[in-house]
Amino acid sequence: MGTPNSVEDWKKIREDANAGLMAKSNLNIKRFFNLDTKAYHDGALPAKTKELLGLVASMVLRCDDCITYHIIQSVLAGVTDEELYETFNVALIVGGSIVIPHLRRAATRLEECRELEKTDPKLLSLDSTE
Repeated sequence: MGTPNSVEDWKKIREDANAGLMAKSNLNIKRFFNLDTKAYHDGALPAKTKELLGLVASMVLRCDDCITYHIIQSVLAGVTDEELYETFNVALIVGGSIVIPHLRRAATRLEECRELEKTDPKLLSLDSTE
């Protein structure tokens, strides 16, 4: 499967895949998804900070799907572009030049999310399963 061309494409692929997976998966997979979702809730660290941490890890691990997820969640949590670009920089410093292609795609995804935020914010909302 290639890189989805838009946030809307990405969401559709994700929703369909998650529905199929949850219909067939075992209890441990479902528990992991639940644990993953809850890890990003407010706690000693606010959810906003946790999303930025998840974004750095996703960029360093070079997972475009996860990068898109954390950018959307960061936008929904009220993270500013300045905060996101500092986060991108941390990922670049930690991961090195191999992160650059993912940084480019992340910047493009962020621009798309900001446009959706202006025109149709409900298109950004996600279900709780990463």
